[in-house]
Amino acid sequence: MQVLQMQLEVGPDPAEVGRARRWARKRLAGSGIGADEPLAETLVLLISELVTNAVVHTGCPAVLRMLFAAEGGVRVEVADNSAVPPRPRHAAGEDTNGRGLELVDGLADRWGWQPEGVGKSIWCEVDRTPGGPLPGEGLGSPGRVHC
Repeated sequence: MQVLQMQLEVGPDPAEVGRARRWARKRLAGSGIGADEPLAETLVLLISELVTNAVVHTGCPAVLRMLFAAEGGVRVEVADNSAVPPRPRHAAGEDTNGRGLELVDGLADRWGWQPEGVGKSIWCEVDRTPGGPLPGEGLGSPGRVHC
């Protein structure tokens, strides 16, 4: 399996989330995933949620990575220096936050987290191939978090 990896360092500032989205859109277009493809918008939303979680909940800088597999799948990873595992929350109807990991779980084919250096990496994968598993129906992994 051949993989192309790109990464962006993100500062511990919520304004960095917009920069990460713009960076991702350019990289997706450069990889052949058109801005009008539903896959592009799904990936940008996943990136927005994972980067937001990293900078808001940890207060640490983070590294955003996108990996493009030759088979068409895309893996997004956000690594930070906090060793605290992600904790899915269940937002009430009127809450304005607390839905990020629920969105990731609903949109990604697979997701999870793993220790990385002194911190952790939260990742998600989206299959591009037609007929692939629906979000949440992938093969899973040992790091899968269930809400």
